[in-house]
Amino acid sequence: MRRALARARFYVREFSGEAAYDRYVAHARAHDPDAEVPTRRAFERARTDAREADPREGFRCC
Repeated sequence: MRRALARARFYVREFSGEAAYDRYVAHARAHDPDAEVPTRRAFERARTDAREADPREGFRCC
């Protein structure tokens, strides 16, 4: 049962994008352990701004 819940949590986090910050932090730490990593809030804000600025990600009627 615990394994099934862990898998479900994994898929929910991946689908919702919540795991993106964890992957970013792991990548940043692996490449430069002394680098300053933004907070989750700053990371999500930058991610949202980038998504909204990309015309391919915006609203399309067709």
